Amino acid sequence: MRIGELAARTGVSERSLRYYEEQGLLASERTPGGHRDFSERAVDRVIHIQELYAAGLSSKKIGQILPCMRDADGRANERATPELVDELRVERERIDRTIADLLRSREVLDEVISRAAESLPATA
Repeated sequence: MRIGELAARTGVSERSLRYYEEQGLLASERTPGGHRDFSERAVDRVIHIQELYAAGLSSKKIGQILPCMRDADGRANERATPELVDELRVERERIDRTIADLLRSREVLDEVISRAAESLPATA
């Protein structure tokens, strides 16, 4: 499929898809006319990339993780190493700390909202 179709099917811009390819996260073949041609599996791969970016991982880390992930067919990959598993655990702990910080911030904001609402005049 061409880059425009992959962008439409994944909701990811063509610019981002080209960046993923530059970073070695996504591969395409070239048509005789020089256009990118992506396989059907690229859809799942782009979705994985987006999930990992959303988790706050860098493109370098994503490049290490992608080969270890299962594709839609569920096949396991043998490229995981104990070191990578340790690094992923560290990333998970970082995400847990960020979540805890955000929850504390929300509690503070809730308290400020509550106090501010109490000071408003009563409405009929």
